[in-house]
Amino acid sequence: MEDSFKIPQLLLRSALGITFLTPVFDRLGILGPMGTGNIEWGNWENFIDYTSLLMPYLDRPLTNIMGGIATASEFTIAVLLIIGFKTKHAALGSCLLTLTFILFMATSVGIQKPINFGVFTATTASLLLAQIPRYKWSIDNLNKKNKQQDR
Repeated sequence: MEDSFKIPQLLLRSALGITFLTPVFDRLGILGPMGTGNIEWGNWENFIDYTSLLMPYLDRPLTNIMGGIATASEFTIAVLLIIGFKTKHAALGSCLLTLTFILFMATSVGIQKPINFGVFTATTASLLLAQIPRYKWSIDNLNKKNKQQDR
């Protein structure tokens, strides 16, 4: 049964990782300015403006901190998922982070935004990834093999 997850877990890890990495690059301005292509923010300031919309009860400095925490979390989760290191923990973190996004988005701008942005799908996919027993083609799997050889 484990072998049936080889390709799906790799694709799911990659898709979730890229899904987290792309918005980070967007808000850091790496992908280009807002309004070009599918660029949502284009810079940090626009991202914080949107974050302020989601957290209207916080003042700007605190919103900046929350945006920084979200960005660092997304980047860390993306890298861990892509390379397959601490995959189960990264997937659970992904689930919790996206669930938090759903709550903030639904209470501030309505339920349709997290649906449109696929946040429910990312939450569910993350939870599913956390349940896969073995992550073939990952650092986790390589570490597991090395530990077994050392015995």
